[in-house]
Amino acid sequence: MDIRKNIELLSPARNLFCGMEAVNHGADAVYIGAPKFSARAAAGNSLSDIEQLIKYAHLYSVKTYIAFNTLLKQEELEEAEKLIRRLYEAGCDALIIQDMGILEMNLPPIPVHASTQTDNRTTEKIKFLEANGFSQVVLARELSLNEIKQIAAETSVRLEAFVHGALCVGYSGQCYLSEACCGRSANRGECAQYCRLPYTLKDRKGKVILKDKHFLSLKDLNLSENLEELLKAGVSSFKIEGRLKDLSYVKNITAYYRQKLDLVLSGLPAYTKSSVGTSTYYFVPAPEKTFNRGFTSYFLHGRQQDITSFETPKSLGEFIGKIKSMQNNKIKLFNKHDLQNGDGICVVTPSGAFFGSRVHKVEGEYIFSNLPLLPAGSKIYRNFDKNFEKKLSLKTAERKVNLTLFFNETPSGFSLSGETEDHLKLTLNFPWKKEPAKEPQYDNIKTQLSKFGNTIFNILLFEADCNQHYFIPSSILSSWRKKFIEHLYILKNINYRREYRRSQKNYISYPQSSLTYLGNVINSNSFKFYQQSGVNRIDMSTIEKKSTEQTLMFTKYCIRERLGWCQKNSIKEKSNFSVESLYLEYNHLILKIEFDCKVCEMKISRYSG
Repeated sequence: MDIRKNIELLSPARNLFCGMEAVNHGADAVYIGAPKFSARAAAGNSLSDIEQLIKYAHLYSVKTYIAFNTLLKQEELEEAEKLIRRLYEAGCDALIIQDMGILEMNLPPIPVHASTQTDNRTTEKIKFLEANGFSQVVLARELSLNEIKQIAAETSVRLEAFVHGALCVGYSGQCYLSEACCGRSANRGECAQYCRLPYTLKDRKGKVILKDKHFLSLKDLNLSENLEELLKAGVSSFKIEGRLKDLSYVKNITAYYRQKLDLVLSGLPAYTKSSVGTSTYYFVPAPEKTFNRGFTSYFLHGRQQDITSFETPKSLGEFIGKIKSMQNNKIKLFNKHDLQNGDGICVVTPSGAFFGSRVHKVEGEYIFSNLPLLPAGSKIYRNFDKNFEKKLSLKTAERKVNLTLFFNETPSGFSLSGETEDHLKLTLNFPWKKEPAKEPQYDNIKTQLSKFGNTIFNILLFEADCNQHYFIPSSILSSWRKKFIEHLYILKNINYRREYRRSQKNYISYPQSSLTYLGNVINSNSFKFYQQSGVNRIDMSTIEKKSTEQTLMFTKYCIRERLGWCQKNSIKEKSNFSVESLYLEYNHLILKIEFDCKVCEMKISRYSG
């Protein structure tokens, strides 16, 4: 019996095609938005597309998780319950949820995963979720490696961690900035991304510190060099962000992490990937070549100062070099480069100004582009690699399940038997009148029976055992092969086993005795759930504008620390500004920033004067 721990690479799917390519490029699990109630309102999918993805994924024992992680209004509960049942009937493997009211529904035995929107950053919270039947918990992105280790040591639930992609500056599920400013709730999948806007930063006396910078825009997460650390810390599921990302991103990043994770697993025999099949790639994965704002490991190894992208919230791409000189639209770099006609480039000047354009022509060491006159030392990035994107638009991967195949003689004819890499066995007998052949038949038998090219199977080994050479027409051998393949697919489908959620509820006390608006309770089901979990006071939240007194965002990131003015740091730089509290201004919007240095958090609220 294989007792190795199953490890999964979890990839995003904006739609059916992204999901299938995630599977082809090596994902062990795929997450996709439900037709409604997904935390990405723009990434819903039809039931028929979801069902098609599930059937395809299950051929490789790849799981399909359904993102169902919005807060549900009272009038949506009945519709949501019906939809969950239909998703279960379609064959999905788990439901990713935020609203605890779902646990009060008459659910099928579908496993539930706790979304990152449930704010999973303490051991006590994760213990509570585990006791209430969650089989997997998506950890808060802000957790350090030591904090993950502590959680894993005190719980047995599977832990899922983001390893790549966009970062929310605020704690997930605890950000109400978009909701308060324009009525679009992040907890309803409608975030307007106020964190990506350019702001002017002022001190409490109104003095301008910096203008038109993206103070709340973080770089993208990239933990590709930390997979072994995360694995040993207790992470079972490595999650790639990106349910709004395009097909090339899914292909590139999934393939990249599959290769990195396989390398780690090859040296750790106690672990194994949770799906079957091996992907062959027809390109070289390179994460810097698809959408990214620059990379950071965030707080994995403690606090870091430079985790933001002040210049732009757009994709920077890969660093190419620095400008040596520019005359008119003719640019020369200090270094050699491989820029091509049609590439997209962006430039960040020494003063922090940002410009973007296309490469119109390359002549030797010179680049021609419609950029303004730029100073020497400006950094140039390629954020669209024309040749790379062209490769990604073609077939870039193929995934095969290994199969050993045996052809044997029987008293009444012949048999064809095989065993897949996941130990599924199949034998078919074919009655046939045996007639001696004039010439050896082994080569033709092998050729005809091994034609599995347009299937998911790869013939790892073929053996034929016959006492004599018999003549079997190629058309007959081909028909036997087709019948065998047909039964293999049937066997694959009927042998896939879903996990089931235990139906018995195991209520334990919630870590808090009262819940404010931060509890995100907006329907009677979730109210009942927390009441039964020992919460004495529950303030119902509302999907409407918050008052100016309420904190709209909590973040572990700190602007003062980023600017070198940390009040706890003994080597802090001297500030010429009054930085006890700060203000961000964008048009008529003013945000007040307060600092809780005791817990190293920054709090943002709306300021009305």
